[in-house]
Amino acid sequence: MQLGVDVFSTAPQSADVPAARYFQNVVDVARWSEDAGCRGILVYTDNRLVDPWLVAQLIVENTRTLCPLVAVQPVYMHPYAVATMVASFAYIHGRRVYLNMVAGGFKNDLVALSDDTPHDQRYERIHEYTTIILELLRNKTLNFKGKFYQVHSLKMAPPMSQELFPGVFMSGSSDAGMVTARALGVTAVEYPKPSEEYGETSAAEHGNSGIRIGIVTEADKEEAWAVARRRFPSDPKGQLTHKVAMKVSDSHWHKQLSDLGRETGDGESLYWLWPFKNYQTFCPYLVGSHEDVSNELARYIHAGFQNFILDIPAAERDLHSSGIVFRMAVDKAAASREKG
Repeated sequence: MQLGVDVFSTAPQSADVPAARYFQNVVDVARWSEDAGCRGILVYTDNRLVDPWLVAQLIVENTRTLCPLVAVQPVYMHPYAVATMVASFAYIHGRRVYLNMVAGGFKNDLVALSDDTPHDQRYERIHEYTTIILELLRNKTLNFKGKFYQVHSLKMAPPMSQELFPGVFMSGSSDAGMVTARALGVTAVEYPKPSEEYGETSAAEHGNSGIRIGIVTEADKEEAWAVARRRFPSDPKGQLTHKVAMKVSDSHWHKQLSDLGRETGDGESLYWLWPFKNYQTFCPYLVGSHEDVSNELARYIHAGFQNFILDIPAAERDLHSSGIVFRMAVDKAAASREKG
C-alpha cells in the first residue's frame, strides 16, 4: 500500500475452517495480503488453534515479502525458543518476523494450563519475557535474574541478522499493557474508540501505536451495509456466549468494547460493534462508503496511529477495498496536517 502507515491483515483460524481447506485458505489470504501491499499478517494463538509458527512457515513459503506477525504467549514457550524461531526464519528464509506479545488470552485457556497469574502480574511476566527475547536477538550473551525467568550465559544460535530484527507489538488496552509497551519501547496495540474521542494531543501519545479493526466498505454506503449484514447476521447463541465470556474475563479490552457497544447501540453507525456482540469477531468494524470510512481512518492517522491490523478477510475484495480507503485516508490526513 506504500502509505506512510503499516497495514497488517489476519490469517484464518484453524478452528473456523475444515482441515481439508485450511492449508489453501491460509495461502490464499497470505497472497491476497501481499498483493494488496500489506506489511504483514497476524497469526493467532490459543488453546483451540494449530501452532502459529507452523502457520507462519506456511505463509513464508508461499509469499515473497509478507511478514508473519506471530502471537506469542509466555505459557506456551520459553523465551529462548521464541528467539530461536525468529532467528531461524531470518537465517533460513531471509524474512523478517513480527511478534505480537500476548500477556493474557482467554481465561479458560490459562486455567486449563494451571496459570492463575493475576492480570497486572502477567504484564510483569511479559516484560521479563520480552526483554530476554530482544536481548538474545541483539546477539548478546545474557545473564538475567527476574521474578519469573532466569537465564545464565545464554547466547543466541543461530546469530540474528540485525537487518531483520523483529518488530514487536503488545496489547495497550489496559494501563498495565500501555506502561509495559512503553517501558520496552515496542508498539502498543489497542482496540480503538470512535475517532472523535481522540483529541488534538493524541498524536504524540500514539506515535508508536496501532489499532485492531475490521473494515467493510464499498463506493456506495448502502451496498457496504448490505455486505456487512450478510457477513455478520444476528446470532442469539453468539450473543449468549459473549455475555458469558464477559462474566469470566479479566480482559480490559473486552470490557471496554462491551461498554462502548452499549453506548453505540446496534444501528447502522460507521463505528460498528455488532459482530463483537455476536461473538463473531473481537474488534470494532468501520462500515460505510469509501468516503466515510476513509474520513474515519484519516482521523485515526491524524491522532498518531501508524499501525493497523485488519480482521480476517472474507474475500480478496476486502483487502482491495481496504487499500482504496487507506490511500484516501493517508492523503486526507496529510492535507489536514498541512492546514494545521
